[in-house]
Amino acid sequence: MPLFEYTARNSTNGQIQKGQVDVKSREEVSAYLRKNRMMLVSVREAPKKMTLGGGLGKARVKIRDIVIFTRQFATMINAGLPLVQSLTILADQTENKSLKEVTKAVVHDVESGNTLADAFAKHPTAFTGLYVNMVAAGEAGGILDTILIRLATFLEKSDALIRKVKGAMIYPAVIFSVAIIAIAVLLIFVIPTFQGMFASVNMQLPLPTRFVIGASNLLIGYWWAFIVVIGGAVYFLKKYYATTSGQRRIDGIMLRAPVLGDILRKSAVSRFTRTLGTLISSGVSILDGLEITAKTAGNMVVHDAVMESRQSIAGGETISAPLAKSRVFPPMVISMIAVGEQTGGLDEMLTKIADFYDEEVDVAVSSLLSLMEPVMIVVLGVIVGGMVVAMYLPIFDMMNAVQ
Repeated sequence: MPLFEYTARNSTNGQIQKGQVDVKSREEVSAYLRKNRMMLVSVREAPKKMTLGGGLGKARVKIRDIVIFTRQFATMINAGLPLVQSLTILADQTENKSLKEVTKAVVHDVESGNTLADAFAKHPTAFTGLYVNMVAAGEAGGILDTILIRLATFLEKSDALIRKVKGAMIYPAVIFSVAIIAIAVLLIFVIPTFQGMFASVNMQLPLPTRFVIGASNLLIGYWWAFIVVIGGAVYFLKKYYATTSGQRRIDGIMLRAPVLGDILRKSAVSRFTRTLGTLISSGVSILDGLEITAKTAGNMVVHDAVMESRQSIAGGETISAPLAKSRVFPPMVISMIAVGEQTGGLDEMLTKIADFYDEEVDVAVSSLLSLMEPVMIVVLGVIVGGMVVAMYLPIFDMMNAVQ
């Protein structure tokens, strides 16, 4: 997403403030400022800058570093250390250079009279909207240490969930890459040797052999075309996914995919319920909680379903009805949310659902890996073995002719 620089006036004390925010459009900058009690004066897209790591823009801080930062911060606040002193200690001891700079900037803002939440809000590459809103709720309720502990636990579980889903993709990706390399080596280096041998004999080749030799000639003669086509496809797919309609369509296809779709659906349910449950239990309003949850859903189909639920709540209806219409959430989840709404224990019910679906993701990932391993091995064996057999068929014919 683009990085925007803004100038805004604080509606409380009238002071002019400048900052940056990482959102999709200028309209979202205005919405972000309104939520943080500021009036927009000017906004422009920030120029891209080279970081020390060689990338563009501000470097994002890893979730693991934020988890450690949050746990240590909570411990110091709970022990009675002043806010500024705690932040100064954290800035001195953190090994992440980006987080060190961010923390020092937060210390400066807090010493200048800003709230901790407002100071965090100026650094969206480190502290998400969910993080900022929970800290704001903790400051307002005088339970900042409790909120920080909840945040650390939430971030740990969210990070573990993301690693599980990514881990499920590593093995198939490795096998697929090995298969591509093996096929390319055979077509470029091995098949031409057999082709020269067959040309000297001047015999009619079987269809499978002619097909493999044709594929070899095509790859050797037009390898650059393959690179252009694959690179172009990846580029245009990324551009299409950057659009709202493209993201919605691709995310919908991913959710309907066999096996993988089941994992993505369960992880989306777990992420949604845990995020919303954590926000509600921390004192964030249900409407703000749903908006934050939608933005952190990671899937446009889930985002749309959550935003419809938010509109339903704003109109005096329930959360569960729009979620049921989306067909993303299983009936059990809808029923449990409905019960939570009726009993007034929605946050506890959401946490129970999240715990259940965390285990479901574990089971689904294990099932995917156990299924993919034999399938990928069989596919690789059939392709490579088929190519080898195709090249040996003329040799068998020559042996039969000699006999």
